Amino acid sequence: MITERAYAKINLSLDVTGKRPDGYHEVRMVMQTVDIYDTLTFEKTEEGITIDVGGSPLPMDGDNLIHKAAKAVMDKCGITCGVSISLDKHIPIAAGMAGGSSDAAAALRGVNRLFECGLSNDELRQIGVKIGADVPYCVEGGTVLAEGIGEKLTFLSPLPEHVLAVAKPERGVSTGNIYKSLDEIFDTVVHPDVDSMLDAFKSSKDLSFTKHLGNVLEYVTVPLCPEVEEIKKIFMGSGTVGTLMTGSGPTVFAFFEDKDKAAKAIDKVRESGLCRDEEMFVTTLTSPINS
Repeated sequence: MITERAYAKINLSLDVTGKRPDGYHEVRMVMQTVDIYDTLTFEKTEEGITIDVGGSPLPMDGDNLIHKAAKAVMDKCGITCGVSISLDKHIPIAAGMAGGSSDAAAALRGVNRLFECGLSNDELRQIGVKIGADVPYCVEGGTVLAEGIGEKLTFLSPLPEHVLAVAKPERGVSTGNIYKSLDEIFDTVVHPDVDSMLDAFKSSKDLSFTKHLGNVLEYVTVPLCPEVEEIKKIFMGSGTVGTLMTGSGPTVFAFFEDKDKAAKAIDKVRESGLCRDEEMFVTTLTSPINS
């Protein structure tokens, strides 16, 4: 039996630069791992792939990204026996935090280790891009510039373990609808300055990069989910040095100087009734070490 952690991500900067003929969107974004994670446990069985999702509302069949990832590695390596995978879920679902993609990446790593396939992380990323655009990033995580549809990765120097508060409102959003809505107003939005954020990383290890936080998808997500803006206002009133929505939303994060200030900000969000307790966190940035 082996275990793998599947870490959540946030977008420190997210720009959409265009739409391809195949319907996918070109992006340029800075992705960052945070210390919120699911745990996957793997055991060999005689045949098939079985998944225990631990009571979460996720599918347990071939529609589950974990199942797809496990099958992809087993098919590539000619594995004829089976695997049982158990999921202990903590990353909020449909939150813009790559929970499903990170679980899939953990399945790639876990099955690779369990059956001693010997696939490199580069090979796992090549498999992962066929499962989801964020999966290649989630194979290793860390601080990364992602381009293309998210599969072209430039690994950056790790950021310090800065403290942040994270809160996901109860209302969900459809990623497909968000991108479709952005297409309709694409020429009218202000795009984030990704290069300035990259320069800020090079010149300082403090929180000065938060001046360049930006997510072009906020233009379309906030009208559909005004709770995003409400949570941002609570964080701003609590002394954050920078707050932003991650991914297509609706999760909001905010940086604070210490965990005490972050915890007080979460208390204010809790009082607002906008989020469930299990979908609010005080955490830090992290650079996971994966096998």
